[in-house]
Amino acid sequence: MTTEQNAEPVYSDRVFTVPNVLSVLRLIGVPVFLWLLLVEQADGWAFALLVASGITDFLDGKLARLLDQSSKLGAILDPLVDRLYLLATLGGFLIRGILPWWVVLILVGRDAVLTLTLGVYRRRGLPPPEVIYLGKAATFALMSALPWLLAGQMDWAAAGFGRAFGGAFLIWGTAVYVWTGILYLGKAVAVARAIPPVPHHDHSR
Repeated sequence: MTTEQNAEPVYSDRVFTVPNVLSVLRLIGVPVFLWLLLVEQADGWAFALLVASGITDFLDGKLARLLDQSSKLGAILDPLVDRLYLLATLGGFLIRGILPWWVVLILVGRDAVLTLTLGVYRRRGLPPPEVIYLGKAATFALMSALPWLLAGQMDWAAAGFGRAFGGAFLIWGTAVYVWTGILYLGKAVAVARAIPPVPHHDHSR
């Protein structure tokens, strides 16, 4: 077995790549989605935009590998847009009464706690923890649930299916999302106990 097989992915400094363009388009779609959902209440168009965002999210990761266009910007931008979409959708659904407040509180609270744990790694000069694959699956389940919950609000034949299907994915995704949050928190606690912080040197003297 060669060392290349176990090598970390190489990220370039390129900015103008196909995956990055898709991520920027998804980023632009966030305020458009909120406008459609809350101002126009055009649920059909908001549903279509959510689905399109999910498809482009899937494509940009695939294209980054197929076209060898993985970049440092993409590694930051893609998960950032994912989180913005999730937060925007949760907030919009809360305002519209599509989701109960306690579900939104659990999901947002999980991310808020994990954001605080990043300081543990920074103070020790360590990179953030590796992404848990199960966490990706939970995010996918949540992002799949939300369009169907919205579809359940529309006046069409599949509204009942949309509410049931979206509700099932929401329960599963929320449970796994919380579980992976506990795993990330456990990693941070283990690092805090095992590795001392890097001493801060005052260079102003």
